[in-house]
Amino acid sequence: MDTSSAVPLVKAFLPKVPLIGKTAISHTLGFSEHSKFWDLRTELTVNVLRSFIIDGPAQSVSKLQHLSIKDPGIKGRIWISKVSMPIPSEDDIRQGLFRAIEGLKDPGEASGGYKEPELLPVEAEWTGYRAGATKQSTRLKIAEEQQYKELMREVTSPVTVLYFHGGAHYLMDPASHRPSTKKLAKLTKGRVFSVRYRLAPKNPFPAAVLDALVAYFTLLYPPAGSFHEAIDPKHIVLAGDSAGGNLCLALLQTLLELRRQSLKIRWNGEEREVPMPAGAALCSPWTDVTHSSPSCSQNGSYDYLPALTLKLGDRQPPPCTIWPADPPRRNMYAEDACLVHPICSPLAAKSWEGCCPLYMDAGKELLTDEIKYVAMSAARQGVKVVYEEYEAMPHCFAMLLTTIGGAKRFFDGWSSFISAAVERPEDIQTKGLLIKAKTLEEVPLNVEELSSESHEAVIERMKRAVRDIDGKQPDTMAKL
Repeated sequence: MDTSSAVPLVKAFLPKVPLIGKTAISHTLGFSEHSKFWDLRTELTVNVLRSFIIDGPAQSVSKLQHLSIKDPGIKGRIWISKVSMPIPSEDDIRQGLFRAIEGLKDPGEASGGYKEPELLPVEAEWTGYRAGATKQSTRLKIAEEQQYKELMREVTSPVTVLYFHGGAHYLMDPASHRPSTKKLAKLTKGRVFSVRYRLAPKNPFPAAVLDALVAYFTLLYPPAGSFHEAIDPKHIVLAGDSAGGNLCLALLQTLLELRRQSLKIRWNGEEREVPMPAGAALCSPWTDVTHSSPSCSQNGSYDYLPALTLKLGDRQPPPCTIWPADPPRRNMYAEDACLVHPICSPLAAKSWEGCCPLYMDAGKELLTDEIKYVAMSAARQGVKVVYEEYEAMPHCFAMLLTTIGGAKRFFDGWSSFISAAVERPEDIQTKGLLIKAKTLEEVPLNVEELSSESHEAVIERMKRAVRDIDGKQPDTMAKL
């Protein structure tokens, strides 16, 4: 038997043996603060993963990105149909995004401040659940259009999920998130359109937002040759985790501003309306690119992402072809001038009025405060918001700790909201819940009272965080 592939794994884990032993003893004897919330497997997973992020050898950004987007192959109970969305002959959708960005700036604020991205074809994966397959089933050797037709034979609901993966805007891919998109397709009995948007740092803000906007319009108004027919916006729900949740909210802010300006978009020869989707369902959404919230420093012991108070010393990634950026900038995703813009950091948004219903979840993670504030702000402005907080859980916990009871509860809640937004929108009402870690007991929360901060205080701390950026190393808070 060839064991060569196991050697690097053994070498990586050997230095973690003392940590594993210490964690096991502390948890078993009840000395760990987490033992009343987590089982041993959860505590080992979080502590070891955090250790790899903090203590692992410095890797170049290009290497990390390359490893994170590697396709593991398509196998098991899943349909995948790969598509490339052609760009329209007109430039309206691109100019519309720029108008939305400028329209959301404060009076007197300078225009521009970002590199205007090109309008390029966008790739995506139609994803469906393949009920008749086994875990070992391989992908059928048929054309992509036929893959889509086979997928659609198993779709029994009108739900279409427009999905944006997480990864801090510079990592991951639709391929890395197939387990989650497959599960959403299964639970909603619908289909998922998972977008391969452009990644930073090579493609900074607002390139990914433009790709998201193109993907949405492609679903609504399919170009000639598309596999799908036009989809009613009342059947589309945006969804995403972490940085993908950021893109969902950024897209919503873009749509809301285009509607405020009463803009129509010329798309493949026709003037098109800018409708809102049926809803948006967000898993641990990253709403503040500046990391200014108190929980970014206070919740580190419950998250595998390193808290901002952690000193990483002089450990910096080796320079590569994509980072440091040329011309230089301090943030991986965006120029300083854009970091407090609501399409870059939706936490900064003044208005959510007119938005579709929102589902947002959080744990006891670095992003908790910013998620709570956006949920509260939207609810106070009349948006229907379902907020679920999972006691003592780390960032995007259900995608990592897939065997715990809370993970099933999360996917059930996430998918139920998506289905309700399309099939029973009248059933959605603003509601907040704290879900206990071990018992899954549900404790009511007042969504409109989730935060005591004023909008002015939030903006001020975000601006202060921008001034404090050192720009020496990429964001170590890489999101799943």
